[in-house]
This record gives sequence, C-alpha cells and structure tokens, in this order.
Amino acid sequence: MAAADRHGAPAPLRGARRYRRRLRSRIILSFLLLGLGLTLLFAFATQYARNRVENALVEDVMNRNIDEYARLYYSDPTRSPDLPVQQMRAYVFTPDRIDRLRRDFPEWVELGNGNHSLTGTDEDGTFSYRLAVRKTDSEWFFLAYDMTESIRGEAQFQRAIYGSVVVFSLLSLLVGWWAASRVMSPVSELANRLRRSGPGQPEPLAAHFPDDEVGQLASALDDYAARLTEVVQRDREFNADVSHELRTPLAVIKGAVELLLARPDLDEKIRTRLLRIQRAEQQCTDLISALLLLSRNERGHGATDVVRVAEQLLDAHRAQVGVKALELRLESGQGSLVVDAPEAAVAVALGNLIGNAVKYTQAGEVVVRVLDQAVEVIDSGPGLSAEDAARLFERGYRGSHAEHSQGGGIGLSIVRRLCALYGWSVRVVPGPVRGVIATLSFRPEADGAAA
Repeated sequence: MAAADRHGAPAPLRGARRYRRRLRSRIILSFLLLGLGLTLLFAFATQYARNRVENALVEDVMNRNIDEYARLYYSDPTRSPDLPVQQMRAYVFTPDRIDRLRRDFPEWVELGNGNHSLTGTDEDGTFSYRLAVRKTDSEWFFLAYDMTESIRGEAQFQRAIYGSVVVFSLLSLLVGWWAASRVMSPVSELANRLRRSGPGQPEPLAAHFPDDEVGQLASALDDYAARLTEVVQRDREFNADVSHELRTPLAVIKGAVELLLARPDLDEKIRTRLLRIQRAEQQCTDLISALLLLSRNERGHGATDVVRVAEQLLDAHRAQVGVKALELRLESGQGSLVVDAPEAAVAVALGNLIGNAVKYTQAGEVVVRVLDQAVEVIDSGPGLSAEDAARLFERGYRGSHAEHSQGGGIGLSIVRRLCALYGWSVRVVPGPVRGVIATLSFRPEADGAAA
C-alpha cells in the first residue's frame, strides 16, 4: 500500500522545497563541472602543446649544433675537443680518450645515436640536461644542453596553469550560482504565489510572468485551476442538491413512520417492520450528513455521547441478526465518553465497524468496549488475512470472507475519510485467537494496520 499518515490520508509528498534546492544545486554543479572540465582540458592541451613545441625546438637546435660542431671539428682537428657551442657544451672522444669518457661520463658510453634526457649532480645539486649523441667509427660526438632552467620554468608554468584552473572553476561556480538564481527566481516566485493562493477563486498567475517557459507554465496552471474550481463547485452543488433532495423524502418517511407507530391497534409484525424502516431512515440521514461533511471538508461540532450511540447501533443490529446465534454486548466500564463531533459522524464511523463485525460473524459474540478516548469492536468471526489487512481501507475492496454478502466495499473507506477529517485514527488487527479487533480512537495515535 502507499504510505499513509496516522489518520489514513496518503502521506504528503515531503521534500518539495528540498527538491527545488536540489535543482538549484544541480544547475550550480553543472556550471562548476563545465568550467572545471573545460579549464582542465585547456590546461592539458596547453601543457601538451608546450612540451611538444619545446621538445621539437630543443631537438632541432641540438641536432643542428652537434652537426655544426662535427663540421668544425673535422675542419680543424687541432682545436680543443671540448668547446661551448651556443650556450651548450660539446664533447668529442677519439679512441685514445675513451678511458676519460668511461671515467667522467660512464652513463654516456652505452647511449646510441639520438637525443636523450639525463640527470646529473654537481656542487649545486641535481640538474637535468639533454644529450645529443653522434657516434662514428673514429669519433664520438656529444652535445649537452642544460635543461634545469627550462624544467623550473615548466614547473612555474604548471603552477600557473593549475592556478588558472582553480580561478576559472571558482568563476564558473559564481556564474552558476548567479545563473541558477536567475533561472530559479521566477519558478520560486510562481511556487510562492501558488502557495499564497487561497481556495475559491485563485489569483491569476500568468499576468505576473513574461511570455516565456515559466509564463506558459503559469498560464497552464491558471487553466488547470479554473477547471479544478469548476469541478469542485459542481461537486459541492451536486452534494448540496442531493443532500437536500434526499432529506425531503426521508423526512416524509420519518413522519409517516412515527404516525403509524403511534397507533395503539398496530399489529406486532407491522410494528417490527416499521421500526426497521425507522432505523434505516436514521442510518440514511446520518450517512447523508457525514458524506456532506466529507464533501465540504469541514468539521462539524457537537457533544456526542459515544456510549449512547453504541447502544442504539447494537439495538439496531440485534433486530437484524435473524437466525444467527450471535450475542451483541456493550461494555462501558469507563463510564460516558463524549467527543466533539456530530452524532451522525460518530454513528457512521462506529456503525460501519459494528456492521462489519456482525456481517462476518456467524456465531459467537460481538463486543463493543468503550475505553478512554477509544472504542473497540471485538468479534469472533473468521479473522483477518494478510491481504485483507493490507487493503482493508481501500475503496471498493471487499474482504476474502465477503462471499455473497451485500455491500460495495466503501464502508471502511468512509471511516478512513472521517478519521482523516476529525483527526481520529482507526486500526483493524486480527484477534489473539480468532476474530478481529477494530479500534476507533478519538485521540490520534501511531498504529500498525491503520487507516
């Protein structure tokens, strides 16, 4: 079953306001993620392009310089073999200097032709450099390019890039906050106007909004409110007309029955039938009054003695028990119980519970026990199945033991609606051994299989 509150009405859709806030948060989060993603992508692309360009330039410069150094060496082999070339350091090792190469630069010996990234140490600490290698059968040429400053510059560039990512992400967050406020502001205003709109003739909404999506929504809500108001008005008029038109013949029936019962020479069988007609008229009158209260969604007031109503209902059912071996008993150890409600509402709510107990109990007893602020109806019938307990208060649902009994399955749904209107609670649970215990509490309480 759908979740229900303690009075039987469907649980309200909680969190509507939280949902609006979540929508605002999602807009802000979308802007933040978009800004973060774009800046990270831009930072990655910039870093990648910078590294590619720098590597290409360094390699091109080193390749040209090592070739130039080899040309200069071959043009004058007597010059110093270790010369600086355009802020780089060039070396050449002939077979007679291989021992020095192995002593001073052992990591260079196994390197092949090409450009290599290496690290070294000096009195200032660790440094990085690029090494271009050209090996021939008679000479090995090396060109070292110190990359320490370039790496430091790259680290500074990366810090700047990451700082830009943080700055632009915060800027995206601010833009998202501003955009969410602008986007959600008309929606919030529309919700507030709907919340302030009272029953009856609601205030038109479309006039307060521009002709955009929110304005279209406001116009659709205006149209829906107009149609809903019209339906409610027709429903109220129909209920009032039906109530008036039914009360008139019922009043005629009541008067005629009273006149006939006043005759001293009345046959006993006819008197019994007239009393049954009188009880049916009273039940119809109470039901009409209760349904009219429900249709108007307004609480009637009164000081109703629950014990007296229970006695009248039991007397009415005793006359209808027929051939069943059924005892109807009232226990009112708590004395009188008076509730602030019309007698018709109490009679309909309690009468449906008693009527169900009598209907489904073929033998044994039905006990109506008046407690402090509550009434229990206990029967010795066939009990309550799990499916019945779950669906008992659904409109139109008839229990598994209904079989060929009369009724449309709306009695307990009316009880549930009356409880929701007056703040009462109703609970129907299986008895300890068999049967059913129905509790109508005039003080709302947490319940298990409650409506």
